[in-house]
Amino acid sequence: MDVGLVLQTDPPGSLVVERMCRAEAAGFSHGWTFDSCVLWQEPFVIYSQILARTSRLTVGPMVTNPATRSWEVTASLFATLNEMFGNRTVCGIGRGDSAQRVAGRKPATLARLGEAMHVIKELAEGRSVELDGTELHLPWVRDGRLPVWMAAYGPRALELTGRQADGFILQLADPYLTEYMVKAVRAAAAAAGRDPASVRICVAAPAYVTADDSPAALAHAREQCRWFGGMVGNHVADLVRHYGEHSDLVPEELTEYIKGRQGYDYAHHGRAGNPDTAFVPDAIVDRFCLIGPVAAQLARLERLRELGVDQFAVYAMHDAIEATIDAYGAEVIPRL
Repeated sequence: MDVGLVLQTDPPGSLVVERMCRAEAAGFSHGWTFDSCVLWQEPFVIYSQILARTSRLTVGPMVTNPATRSWEVTASLFATLNEMFGNRTVCGIGRGDSAQRVAGRKPATLARLGEAMHVIKELAEGRSVELDGTELHLPWVRDGRLPVWMAAYGPRALELTGRQADGFILQLADPYLTEYMVKAVRAAAAAAGRDPASVRICVAAPAYVTADDSPAALAHAREQCRWFGGMVGNHVADLVRHYGEHSDLVPEELTEYIKGRQGYDYAHHGRAGNPDTAFVPDAIVDRFCLIGPVAAQLARLERLRELGVDQFAVYAMHDAIEATIDAYGAEVIPRL
């Protein structure tokens, strides 16, 4: 199993670069960032610096979207980085939650997302594609390669992922829900005539390594990671609005916990101490995140690997970012 690192592009950008260099030295395979350019700094500028300072790390957004940049611009950004640094990018993409909503716009439709994934991949890999009635081609691309990994939760999004994407990004680390959603993606891939095993599976969630499993240590770790349940809750709330509160199409294990959700202010998005996530119970933090000493982290990761997960991406948005990188490098990655 690969291990990736996910950071927000908070200033200074140089610190993001330094932490990604630290992650590569620790054995991480991927360096991911959020992509909401109102809330954080522009990630593609920072990717160029990360790639220049590393030799193995693959970088990309977790996740970009079809709306905040035109598709040929997104393709050109990836293709330029790949030409300079040797095909070391990956395009994580979704409908656009924070990037769109913080600007007062709705996320893109799944149909639009599917079109964008096709256009971005074709252009970045040097092929011609029709966009808005005009045939486009990036004539300078040579031997380009861009895996496109889609973030999804709901049944229609999981079907699109399996039918079209090179990889599936699941932003939670609950084994039951992971098994449920990986099966849905694999089934969709098979129905589309694809090899189900060809779709890479990435589970992304906060990891907080504690020195022991004392109540005080676990309580602190939960408070540092509770924000994640609120972030996932935004997507779950969309599913409930679309499919209803007790739909057979969405597992109740995913929807039950958001009943106490009152609203969400994106000014606190992805932040420890987010006041809009008090509704998230400890049990959800424990299920969705990896919290506890190294042995507990490894036990969960082994279970996820058994379910077909190819990469675990560590969301490091808490008060122990560098300690988590170092702990994974010293004690987790070598054992995987």
